[in-house]
Amino acid sequence: MLHDALFFEKHGDRVKCLLCPHNCIIAEERFGLCSVRTNKDGVLKTINYGEITAMAIDPIEKKPLYHFKPGKNILSVGSFGCNFSCDFCQNYSIAQYKANSKYLPPEELVNRCLDLENNIGIAFTYNEPSIWYEYIYETSKQLKETDPHAGVVLVTNGYIETEPLLELLPYIDAMNIDLKSFEQGYYKKVCGGQLGPVLTTIKNAVGKCHIEITTLLVNGLNDSKEEVEQIASYLGNLDKNIPLHLSRYFPSYKMDNPPTRLEVMLESRDIAKKHLNYVYLGNMGDVDTSTYCPKCGRLLIERNNFFANSHMGSNICPGCGFDTRILL
Repeated sequence: MLHDALFFEKHGDRVKCLLCPHNCIIAEERFGLCSVRTNKDGVLKTINYGEITAMAIDPIEKKPLYHFKPGKNILSVGSFGCNFSCDFCQNYSIAQYKANSKYLPPEELVNRCLDLENNIGIAFTYNEPSIWYEYIYETSKQLKETDPHAGVVLVTNGYIETEPLLELLPYIDAMNIDLKSFEQGYYKKVCGGQLGPVLTTIKNAVGKCHIEITTLLVNGLNDSKEEVEQIASYLGNLDKNIPLHLSRYFPSYKMDNPPTRLEVMLESRDIAKKHLNYVYLGNMGDVDTSTYCPKCGRLLIERNNFFANSHMGSNICPGCGFDTRILL
């Protein structure tokens, strides 16, 4: 269904979308790069409002979020479309194509969330949530008005303009932001975007909600020691307690590079740990993903795959008193 979209301006018989940094100028009946925002009679509309392609109850660790409500479950929902075109897209069936969907108004999603037992809130994930902006904004606002303690999570590429992000952030509790590379050339060639706006999103989110960062290390493209050091150093200068998830690449969608080498993943973790207190490896078996106090080394959260067992009563390490900044 068509729904009024926010953040645009008229350019004659065209409209300029101001939601993401592509700033698409869209002709009548045509779509922006995200494939969900369109010009209808000189007004910007969105076709994915309330359209849900996937819904599941997931462990929060699957987002991945390791320092936000560890061991809890969260209702996860996604739609279709994306404002990136990553060659390695893991969810290309819904991100790059208009998938089958079912309409669910905000109030119904809120009710489903609140009716579930042992559920901490809603995660907008699977495809890129920022292009689902109007639905996420209204749903998150209704959820917070009904239950201020319910959590709202975004799993996002971070490619959103500052104004819409700042309007949404008061309703967001946690974000996992993909930092796909630290090179503009990689963003342009592999993802169809720019690095700068993603770094701006990360800076704008720090201190306003809980954030964790994921970087997919792709064999031969962004897995050099130098680039991993740049990413970790940048994040460490913002906040050493930002968790960084280094995820191992496997061939997917249009990319057939061999899987990233295990020794590169392990070495990358060691490099990143020079700048950050918490670095985790993902998409790997037989690797320790538990959380340890960066000061005394005490085991704080024991993980086995996506299942977590906390040994903490608060965010303070029971061994040495270090403020871990983990939100229990």
